[in-house]
Amino acid sequence: MLIDPLLRALSEPTRLRIMRLLAHMELSVGELAQVLGQSQPRVSRHIRILCDAGLAERRKEGSWVFLRIAIAEESQPEMGAAAARLLALAERDDPGFRTRCSEDRRQLAAIRATREANAQAYFARHAPEWDTLRQLHGADEPVERALIEALERGDGHLGALLDVGTGTGRMVQLLAKQCDSVTALDRNPEMLQIARARLQELPAGKVDLVRGDFTQLPFTEAQFDTVLFHQVLHFAQDPAPVLTEAARVTRAGGRIAIVDLAAHEREELRERHAHARLGFADAQMDTLLRQSGFDPEPPTTLPGERLTVKIWTARRQCATAPRPKAMPSPAES
Repeated sequence: MLIDPLLRALSEPTRLRIMRLLAHMELSVGELAQVLGQSQPRVSRHIRILCDAGLAERRKEGSWVFLRIAIAEESQPEMGAAAARLLALAERDDPGFRTRCSEDRRQLAAIRATREANAQAYFARHAPEWDTLRQLHGADEPVERALIEALERGDGHLGALLDVGTGTGRMVQLLAKQCDSVTALDRNPEMLQIARARLQELPAGKVDLVRGDFTQLPFTEAQFDTVLFHQVLHFAQDPAPVLTEAARVTRAGGRIAIVDLAAHEREELRERHAHARLGFADAQMDTLLRQSGFDPEPPTTLPGERLTVKIWTARRQCATAPRPKAMPSPAES
């Protein structure tokens, strides 16, 4: 029963081009239309056929819809990945198809350039704000090195990583080589566009960008080996349920890493930068982690010019952590 829609989906040259493009990077409907030189309604019809055949899948991100090769699940065959492998062979052996695909990839360069230009414009608008924060807690590089060292206290392999509040995607870029897969979550669609520009050189399928909130993570239980909060938890009005949610999606024996500010009294961060919490004391973080279902490890301290950065890590306990009252609904539903 699967053969007929599959053959129908692969019988049209435009759909073959779409599949080859998606093998290189996740693209929006508008971006695909730009590369293919076709109208969005026409491209949308091709996409519907590919999705109905199980070769591609849509992912809603705010008002945008992105397309990618369908991810295999236990309940369905690996149609998308199998078709992608066959089309890679077809491109190698068919000169005409190879020429068409090469031209399409050249068009991808314009997509990448547009994403990067938008990212640079955003950085320029917010540079004064970020420069002020850096002056308070020091340079990023020592913190990044210390985070890598803290995560390498195990075997150094991060497995499936969830980066909560990914922002510009810098942490994903830094840690991707140590991961099997990365899910980058942020509630701000503009920030996800910035992260997409930064991460577009990573292999297709390596990174999944998801819009969602850290109080209701749109993931199943025990989905990740490592969960990271990098300068994010201070935005939580109540960090306890946020960490309980993190424990819910972390596998037994998995790790959490929290990079944030030590307790301080700089009220201007609350007023100017929307910090709900003025940092965290070690004892407070220890209690929060234990009550959420983690076993804390020794923290790392990085004094800055006027603020101190802390790195707290912990292991997920084997016993089931307290659950929220209601399961979260997917962010893209």
